[in-house]
Amino acid sequence: MLELIYQYDMAPMVPAPTADISPSAYVSDEYFPVIEPNGLVIGRSSRKYCHSGAKPLHPVVHIHIIDRFSRIYLQKRSLKKDIQPGKWDTAVGGHVAYGESIVEAVHREAFEELNFTDFNPIFLETYLFESEIEKEMVNVFAAVGSYELHPDLDEVSEGRWWPVEEIDSNLDKGVFTPNFESEFKMIRSSLLALL
Repeated sequence: MLELIYQYDMAPMVPAPTADISPSAYVSDEYFPVIEPNGLVIGRSSRKYCHSGAKPLHPVVHIHIIDRFSRIYLQKRSLKKDIQPGKWDTAVGGHVAYGESIVEAVHREAFEELNFTDFNPIFLETYLFESEIEKEMVNVFAAVGSYELHPDLDEVSEGRWWPVEEIDSNLDKGVFTPNFESEFKMIRSSLLALL
């Protein structure tokens, strides 16, 4: 698992202030750590800037929830989301806030999205994901068990358990986010080995 290494002092803003950069690039309710691939935090940046196409590397967490019947819980992204609205995705996924550790973000995001608190996250993988608008260091976890999950309908439009065979038959058909599809193909064996 990637460990974030924060500097003693507050990390500088990214992008660095200049006369050419609009102040709106800095104003945000959320700030993410900007990192080197080894986890060293070299800056902090707004959500808007991280998703602007400038692609500063920032960490995220994903949790795949699987039950003993080989069903995987997926969330349907809210139509309000700025990335991949209305697509089915990992049960829990979110950005690490500036100042947070990876494990703190896992628990916060699980609570915010599914009111999910009573679980032991199992680390599976860390990998680099790049899209047209962002670059993320993805930290993938699993939780195994039969849980009662309560999606936050602001973050998630709905959620349900999917048999693995149903996921397999819907891959590459535009049902899932591209990130979920590539990640699921990567971790499928590791996830099922937990059963």
